[in-house]
Amino acid sequence: MPQLFPKKANTLPVLSLVGALLGGVLLVVLVWYYFSPEFTTVGYQPDQPVPYSHELHVDKLGMDCQYCHTNVANSKHANIPPTQTCMNCHNQIQTESPNLLKVRESWAEDEPIQWTKVNHLPDYAHFSHAAHVDKGVGCETCHGRIDKMGAEGVYQAEPLSMGWCLECHRQPELYLRPDDQITAMGYTQPANFVERNLGRIRDENIQPPTNCSACHY
Repeated sequence: MPQLFPKKANTLPVLSLVGALLGGVLLVVLVWYYFSPEFTTVGYQPDQPVPYSHELHVDKLGMDCQYCHTNVANSKHANIPPTQTCMNCHNQIQTESPNLLKVRESWAEDEPIQWTKVNHLPDYAHFSHAAHVDKGVGCETCHGRIDKMGAEGVYQAEPLSMGWCLECHRQPELYLRPDDQITAMGYTQPANFVERNLGRIRDENIQPPTNCSACHY
């Protein structure tokens, strides 16, 4: 009986298997990248009810982060400032500005402004601002150059992914700064900062956990 297929047809199953394997690897790589926080959340910049400019208040007017976010050093959460904080100044400054209409309405009606959350962590990940701030992690490390974010709004500057967090937990000496520089923007580490931080880590027994139960419990 004559042969129906040429001998080279025998390579088709092998090529199909190799193609399937390569396709599977490519699919994993694409999902790993395009579904990662670096791709999906970095740069996220939602619209806010009031065009608040951190660039104006922090960079130009010199306001400290903790004037508005008063609980970062003693609470798990960084509180959103109440309307009272805004009105401490704006009951005398820019009192007729149309950009501040919702602030004045919030004050008059005693209803909080509905700000939109920018930096998101999954519900199964637990994070404490106080635990990090009190050990020398600066605002800029996680939130980026807030002082350069204008009226268009704040955006998420870092992925806040598990891998990104672990980089700091494994080598905290590369990221810590003095307590009086926690809220400083554009902070530059001195030449001996690693030795200084290693000394602090030793003296304060700073041991950032890397086990799963530290953040997932």
